[in-house]
Amino acid sequence: MDLINPDTPGGKILLMVLAIILFVVVMGAILLAVDRPKRVPGWVIGLAFAGPAVLMIAGGLIYPAILTIIKSFQNRTSTEFVGMDNYITAFTESQFQIVLRNTVLWVILVPLVATVFGLVYAVLVDRTKFEKAAKGLVFLPMAISMVGASIIWKFVYEYKPVQGNIQQTGLLNQFIVWLGGEPQHFLVNEPWNTFFLIVVMIWIQAGFAMTVLSASIKAIPDDIIEAAKLDGLKGWGMFRYIQVPSVRPALVVVITTVMLATLKAFDIVRTMTGGQFNTSIVANEFYTQSFRQNDQGLGSALAVILFLVVIPVIIYNIRQMKKSEEVR
Repeated sequence: MDLINPDTPGGKILLMVLAIILFVVVMGAILLAVDRPKRVPGWVIGLAFAGPAVLMIAGGLIYPAILTIIKSFQNRTSTEFVGMDNYITAFTESQFQIVLRNTVLWVILVPLVATVFGLVYAVLVDRTKFEKAAKGLVFLPMAISMVGASIIWKFVYEYKPVQGNIQQTGLLNQFIVWLGGEPQHFLVNEPWNTFFLIVVMIWIQAGFAMTVLSASIKAIPDDIIEAAKLDGLKGWGMFRYIQVPSVRPALVVVITTVMLATLKAFDIVRTMTGGQFNTSIVANEFYTQSFRQNDQGLGSALAVILFLVVIPVIIYNIRQMKKSEEVR
């Protein structure tokens, strides 16, 4: 039996058991070697604990990233360097310009709408009688996977043509029929189908925004609220001049975090439309070109573009989080 490439269930289970035993033996040997000697330099202990993690990061993240950058300058089979051709294709061909346009729409609309909705909702339900139940309803989608949420909303958008007594199974189309309208192909009709996909992501991320912002609102000192009330502020004035400025650091962190999640969004598009009808975004197009069209060069170029867009957002997010911690 070939232990390296087992082709039977028994062989695969045996390989898994051997891998676990090897991991335990190696880690045990490292810990034992660090613990037994009485005078061990500090750098040896640090290397023993951080070394495996650094090796795994190098092998699992850094090496694939370098390989992807190299492939982005090669042809579809990675046998010849083609310079910037893949990047030129990604930015000039109409098919990929639509992909970039859709990605921009996602990155702008999802963080803004989800954050505004989460902020307004957190303010409205704050310290009300049904606060916990109301927050639970909005937070619940966070517990659902993106694939699960996509399937739920696919049923909501379900379309059936008008044929005699055939009933609509899609909730949205059934409402339209009850109101006397014609059922719509929500996931096919362009460009609105992209916005209907964006709604799913907003539905998922609004709970995260609401939770973080609600905690920030509750952290506003009571003396500030009381002083504002004595000055005559209430309702919109309290929201505009006290609550929003007080939670500004949290707003920035929420927007950038949701933006990062949106840039990596793949499951929703893949599950609901497969990227058809001009609904594809960069993350989905990277998968399509790399694994369905077998164009390693173009797929790698799209991955690098996504990587370059994500980096500034991550740096800005980290800086804002550090500033928030310094304030505390």
